Amino acid sequence: MTIKASVSLVLSPDIGLAKYLHEIRNFPVLLQEKEYMLAKRWREHGDINAAHQLVTSHLRLVAKMALKFRHYGLPLADLISEGNLGLMQAIKKFDPDKGFRLATYAMWWIKASLHEYVLKSWSIVRLGTIATHKKLFFNLRRVKAKLHIIDSAELNHEDVARIASELNVSKDQVQLINQRINNHDSSLNALVSNEYEIERQDLLIDESPNQEAILSECEQVKRSNELLAEGFKVLDKRERDIMTERHLRDMPLTLEELGNRYGISRERVRQIESRAFAKLQTAVKAVALSKLGSLEASVV
Repeated sequence: MTIKASVSLVLSPDIGLAKYLHEIRNFPVLLQEKEYMLAKRWREHGDINAAHQLVTSHLRLVAKMALKFRHYGLPLADLISEGNLGLMQAIKKFDPDKGFRLATYAMWWIKASLHEYVLKSWSIVRLGTIATHKKLFFNLRRVKAKLHIIDSAELNHEDVARIASELNVSKDQVQLINQRINNHDSSLNALVSNEYEIERQDLLIDESPNQEAILSECEQVKRSNELLAEGFKVLDKRERDIMTERHLRDMPLTLEELGNRYGISRERVRQIESRAFAKLQTAVKAVALSKLGSLEASVV
């Protein structure tokens, strides 16, 4: 049985957020001696009841930390659930013999879990995994509030310099993350106009070829193949073979390979190829002119 299964009633998706926040207040805060004993029982004997008490006694800590992330526009219930996952990971790895309290250790796991969830949920385009970007993302709002520019979506050069100095990062990184935060993802199904019910996706230009263009291209390829087939009729068997192997294969043969096939030099193969190409070009032009003349005659 896992820790998660042991607290299924507490984390039930059917329970309302307000009721959940009310119920977790009923779980007692553990004294240090009691916490140590429970942690030892869980770590050394896998006692699920002990793990259950450790989890439930720290649910208020998770809720308190999750509340600090509300301004990212994510559901509080989801933030609390992610924080609880971090708490469970902390309890799995907690060593009571290190001498510090579980809350001190767990808060880092909870915070890391919340950070990861916010970054993952903020945009389908990943903000970046480097520490500087994460540091900026989670501290930019605080620093802007401190500098009294919290409502400024666009930062001037002076503000960028002040923030970069405050957080010890480059100006370019400040501008990048500020733009990413203020240009949040929006749905293609969002309405541009309520009056006409126009969605964003309705304004996108379809750059794929239309049916007329596809049909025209297919007809052109078909005509080219027909002309080529007619032109090949003027070549003898060896010329057709050389032209096919040199120009119509995905992996053309070399002059030397064809020379070995026919027992002639590579230079002789080149001469035959050149002559066959000239004959083919003349024949294709003649067929094309003939078809054009027939078309004009039928129109008249």
